[in-house]
Amino acid sequence: MKIHFIAIGGSAMHNLAIALYKKGHQVTGSDDEIFDPAKSRLEKYGILPKNIGWDINNISEEIDAVILGMHAKNDNPELIKAEKLGIKIYSYPEFLYEMSKEKIRIVIGGSHGKTSITAMILHVLNKLNIDTDYMVGAQLEGFEVMVKLTDKAKYMVIEGDEYLTSPIDLRPKFHLYQPNIALISGIAWDHINVFPTFDIYVEQFRIFCQKIRENGSLIYCQEDSIVKDISEKSRQDIEKLPYGIIPHIIENGKTFVIWDKKEYPIEIFGKHNLMNLYGAMLVCERIGVSNEDFLREIGSFTGASKRLELVKKNDNVEIYKDFAHSPSKLKATITALKEQFPKRKLIAIMELHTFSSLNAEFLLQYKGSMDMADEAIVYFNPHTIAHKGLSEITIQQVFEAFGRDDIKVFTQSADVVVSIKNYKWENTNLLMMSSGNFDGIVFEELADELI
Repeated sequence: MKIHFIAIGGSAMHNLAIALYKKGHQVTGSDDEIFDPAKSRLEKYGILPKNIGWDINNISEEIDAVILGMHAKNDNPELIKAEKLGIKIYSYPEFLYEMSKEKIRIVIGGSHGKTSITAMILHVLNKLNIDTDYMVGAQLEGFEVMVKLTDKAKYMVIEGDEYLTSPIDLRPKFHLYQPNIALISGIAWDHINVFPTFDIYVEQFRIFCQKIRENGSLIYCQEDSIVKDISEKSRQDIEKLPYGIIPHIIENGKTFVIWDKKEYPIEIFGKHNLMNLYGAMLVCERIGVSNEDFLREIGSFTGASKRLELVKKNDNVEIYKDFAHSPSKLKATITALKEQFPKRKLIAIMELHTFSSLNAEFLLQYKGSMDMADEAIVYFNPHTIAHKGLSEITIQQVFEAFGRDDIKVFTQSADVVVSIKNYKWENTNLLMMSSGNFDGIVFEELADELI
């Protein structure tokens, strides 16, 4: 097939483009901005657009299908021409479903943990040489791309994002996949720009449960009361499997899972990850992987990119980066590090970067989310707020929202770096949390300077 991507530079979009190219399709694309790593990866495969911007000459009757990314607008000139020519237009969730409708689809949903759970499942299946197609929202160690599509794989594992599908299809992505096996990890209000109330947000997960195929399975975190209620009230023909925190012990900063009177060492830690692991194990069990095999292979899993990712350590300092940006994710990640290293001081720093986090109303949700840290810093860039078209927020608003008298708030990333360097780095851990990069802070270089 000849397939054209409108907004090829997106994280999922460029990975899907590469996956289809590797499968033998003729792939072209366009975008009004493309940054690394997408730029370098598209260039490597020879499918980086020659020019930046939209061009109606990219669209012709020779194209078999167009895949439309969320970054494009509904008045995109290439989209309009494709519609006039009657070319089949897919969102990438639609296309993934089309490519996997004859497979057993495993869809991992939830406000948090879905990337980690998807990554855990893929890690174990890869170790056990079980051929699997997939789509995951982060670069995984040992996997070249974030999307894999083949004709022969029996299973398709999909990270089920609840954000909107495309500019012309405003359904959440995970409503399109129709899973045979579904998992919900937790629900915490997010994406306030498209789900203006918590009730509207929760409703998307009820609909997700309704989309499970007949006689399918729903694996759900019973520690989350909202998830538990939704799951228990879902269709009666669905097999329902609850999970919680898997039995474990922590010894000298090392976590061991306890199962059938055996101890299994693991690299990851924190109650949220121990729940994620349990959910992933139940998924693998549904497709024939024994719990013993799962726990043996998960021991070498070090985590998905920027999910409590260790940047650098010495004997008494460890520096981590994490994708956490919502209140629930901040709290879970900070708690995990404090419980893993109870005798060490923890300095936690987060960047307000998402649409929701920079919204003055949603900002109030952050109260108490950083209380477990010994020292807390919040950073935001006023230019980011302006770029997103949001109303201004002040340092005082942020200070008051977190409800902590000693919290520091900065609007210059250089000030964050200075503050970090002023701490005494002995028996102390650093946690930096953002869906961005603190406007150019290179975590690895900073870690080298500190320890």
